[in-house]
Amino acid sequence: MATQVHRNGPESAPDFAAFVAIDWGNDKHVWVTQDAQSGIRERGELEARPEMVDAWITAYLARYPGRLIAVALEQKRGALLYMLMKYERVVIYPIHGGTASNFRAALYPSGSKDDPKDADVIMELPIQHRDRLRRLEPDTVETRTLQLLVEKRRKLVDERTRQSNRLIDELKMYFPQVMRWFDDVQSPLVADFLKRWPTLPDLQRARPGTLRHFFHQHNCRNQERIEGRLQEMRQAVAVTTDAALVEPTVIMVRALVQYIAGLSEGVREYEEKIEQIMAVHPEAKLFQSFPSAGAALAPRLVVAFGTDRERYAHAIEIGCLTGIAPVRERSGKRDHIHFRYACSKFLRQTFHEWASHSIARSSWARAYYDQQRAKGSGHHAAVRALAFKWIRILFRCWKDRKPYDEQTYIQALRRHGSKLAAALATA
Repeated sequence: MATQVHRNGPESAPDFAAFVAIDWGNDKHVWVTQDAQSGIRERGELEARPEMVDAWITAYLARYPGRLIAVALEQKRGALLYMLMKYERVVIYPIHGGTASNFRAALYPSGSKDDPKDADVIMELPIQHRDRLRRLEPDTVETRTLQLLVEKRRKLVDERTRQSNRLIDELKMYFPQVMRWFDDVQSPLVADFLKRWPTLPDLQRARPGTLRHFFHQHNCRNQERIEGRLQEMRQAVAVTTDAALVEPTVIMVRALVQYIAGLSEGVREYEEKIEQIMAVHPEAKLFQSFPSAGAALAPRLVVAFGTDRERYAHAIEIGCLTGIAPVRERSGKRDHIHFRYACSKFLRQTFHEWASHSIARSSWARAYYDQQRAKGSGHHAAVRALAFKWIRILFRCWKDRKPYDEQTYIQALRRHGSKLAAALATA
């Protein structure tokens, strides 16, 4: 993602003066340090307060003027990681929780666990296996801001969906007609409607002119639909008039309506900020050139790749990071390919959703999806296969800084005699 992580190569490995491993906690952090030259280790605990962390890391850096130190941390995101990012001479190696856990289990099969021992286990990774780790290298401020904006927007959208489902469940208890009269319970129209007429008896006491005026105020101008709603409202029958059920449920409905409105306002604010950054971001036009990469998905593709062309050497690295590339297991006579679980769920959802939308906008994507379905793949498996193919195209356009052109790619398929080109010609 935008906070870039680079794998060490033999030529890129920095010369560190010391190594630090931190087993972080909510109240205290357990640390281990090792001098790169003498190999002497020191251990201690640190109160989890910004002032204490700042004093400790500043004093430790003062031991090695002008030199780099490596910090291994079992955290890919969080307060401690963000705190350490501000020190120029600190090179951070985020350790995946599963990696640390499996490594600890290999060293201590008994399953014993304590914080000082965990810090020592984490220390072994940057010292002995640094070539297998990725160091953190932040992307530009704009890209990192965009990353958090799109991720947090998605969280609000998911939360709004959950609360909308709760609202539907509550309405089914006493006022289910609302879902038939309106297409979207998240809309301001429904929110204002339920605030004004929270029950069917309240609604049926309203005059037709009042209801017509309400719909006109909310830009509902289809007279035929308005009259149809009014007729249904007059003929509707209440599910129940039991006050023991209706009164508590109405309070919940009002609370949910207000909550959903607040979430929608937050989503709109995020979208405005995203639009402002995309208007000036140097990678925006490249990713907006891809089919179905609109206001929601183009920014997510931008943060998936970032601005540093040295971040990825091959497209397969992105496929693995995003979870789109499958995993192969071979043992004896068993050879099995399965879904990748250890990955960024947000990135996997990004590429899966975008590839699914591209089917309607790209002729070769439609043909490829149909080929996969004809082979017996389910919908999601076919979309993942398409996303895997798209990643290679995205990678090449990103590396070459060239916007995508559908006809150029189709002509390339024909030049190489691709079966996909033949399928397109038949279609």
